Amino acid sequence: MRANIEAAAPTSGAQSRLWASQLKANRSMVIGLGILAILLLGGSGLVTDFLAPANIRSMLLLAAFLGLASLGQTLCALLGGLDLSIAYVIGAANILLPKLINLGVPPPLAVAIVAIGGGLIGALNGLLSFRLQGQALIVTLGVGFAVLGGAQILTSLDSSFGGTVYGGVPAWLSNMAAINGKTFGMPFPPVILIWLVVTLVVVAIMKRTWFGRSLYALGGSRLAATRLMISEFRLWVAVFAVSGLMAAVTGMLLLGFSGGGFSGVGDPYLFTTVAAVVIGGTSLLGGWGGYGATVVGTLVLTVLTSILVGVGLSYAAQQAVFGLLIVPMVALYARSPPIRMQI
Repeated sequence: MRANIEAAAPTSGAQSRLWASQLKANRSMVIGLGILAILLLGGSGLVTDFLAPANIRSMLLLAAFLGLASLGQTLCALLGGLDLSIAYVIGAANILLPKLINLGVPPPLAVAIVAIGGGLIGALNGLLSFRLQGQALIVTLGVGFAVLGGAQILTSLDSSFGGTVYGGVPAWLSNMAAINGKTFGMPFPPVILIWLVVTLVVVAIMKRTWFGRSLYALGGSRLAATRLMISEFRLWVAVFAVSGLMAAVTGMLLLGFSGGGFSGVGDPYLFTTVAAVVIGGTSLLGGWGGYGATVVGTLVLTVLTSILVGVGLSYAAQQAVFGLLIVPMVALYARSPPIRMQI
């Protein structure tokens, strides 16, 4: 009996050390989930019907848009870069899709054209920013300005307003992204389910595939990644292409949400995608974090916004609160060890 107890003791100790190691490795996720729980409890006390099904559905819908837009930003951050063209690609896609539909292009083909265009713009961002290492912010910002300006020119050729495009939005797109959309007959916008599926797929890819492991290796140490025969150029272009694709997809989904194209629809996503990545705990220096953490950051931002709107704060005051939240979050996550120290 004593021998069995003594034999079990090391196993119990090993399990405790394993749990402690897992907790340390997922420290940012635990912090984010704790903040989210506090916000939900606080919101229920400050705002009437805050946890009502209709409000939860609304928050999840808004979080889905931000979460999809932040996917590419997360991958770019894992490589040590940022994509500031996301907001402008969202706006361009939001006006180009209805323009193509108004010209008689079949909606599925129009969606494919805009999505492929977004991916190509992202690939261009990756190519230029790779060739001009250290200038990714300026390069992507410049490309974003050019893309949105070009889209406004194209949509204003036969009208006086290039920033706004009216036209019929396909019913399937409206159902997919509108607050009153239905999934399998239930009052649940399909875009939320799409976000969930995308999250599960991306997390699995990052954990279980060569592509995901290569991103972490390259973000952690370019020299080590090079010695492992990982192509920095290919990964850099591929990641920015994904970012452009997801920005275009988000812009088209927002068309189904609003019912009309508006070039400024992406403006709120210029820095909120970065904020979601930071609050989730992904390092902007590369090699640490992941999309699962960004999902938590997205939910934190969305719930916080809902609370601030519910208590009547102005947009300027909301931005001030976001800034005050980001600074201490960065200070907390800065103590997490870089990935190269954990290999």
